[in-house]
Amino acid sequence: MFKVAIIGPESSGKSTLARYLANRYGGILVPEYARTFVEQLMIERQTDDWTRVLTYDDLCSLAKHQIEELTSLNSAALNRPQAAKQQAPLALNDDTVVFFDTELIVTKVWFDYAFGSVPEWLNEAISRYPMDVYLLTYPDLPWIPDPARSNGSDTVRKELFDRYEAEIQALDIPYYIIRHQ
Repeated sequence: MFKVAIIGPESSGKSTLARYLANRYGGILVPEYARTFVEQLMIERQTDDWTRVLTYDDLCSLAKHQIEELTSLNSAALNRPQAAKQQAPLALNDDTVVFFDTELIVTKVWFDYAFGSVPEWLNEAISRYPMDVYLLTYPDLPWIPDPARSNGSDTVRKELFDRYEAEIQALDIPYYIIRHQ
C-alpha cells in the first residue's frame, strides 16, 4: 500500500484534490473525518459555531478514529492472501494507492494550536503509521466560509501551512507543495 496524505490549511483544495487523485488513479479515498465529526457535534450541541463546541476530549476522539482507520488499512494490507505476500515480502508495498484527505499531522497541529499540548499517543501513532508522501496545499485559493471552518484570515492560514510543513520536515518524508495559481 502506498499512502498519500493531502494536508493543508482550511479551504485550500484538499478534498477536491484528494477526490480527483483517487478517481484519476483508481485509488482508495479516505475522506476527511474531522468535518463529519464537527458537523455532528454542532447538531448534537445545537450550535452553529464549532469553535465553541470542540473540546480537548472531542479532539482525542477524532484522533482515535483516525488512528483506527490507519490500523484497519494496515491490517487489511498485512492480511492479504499468502500468494500475494510471497510476491511482495513487505506486505505494505503492494500497488494499492490510498489518498488521505487530511491525516494525523493536521490533528496534531490542531491540538497544539487550540489547546497548547499534544497527547504523546498521537505522536506515537504518527510514527507508527507513516505516510509515503505528502501533498501540502498552499493557501492561495479564496477562503470559502462554512459552519465547519473558522480560520479564514490569510495570516492564520499561512501560519497553519508553516506548521504543517515543519511537521512533515521533522518526519523526513517526501512532500510537494501544491499551489493553485
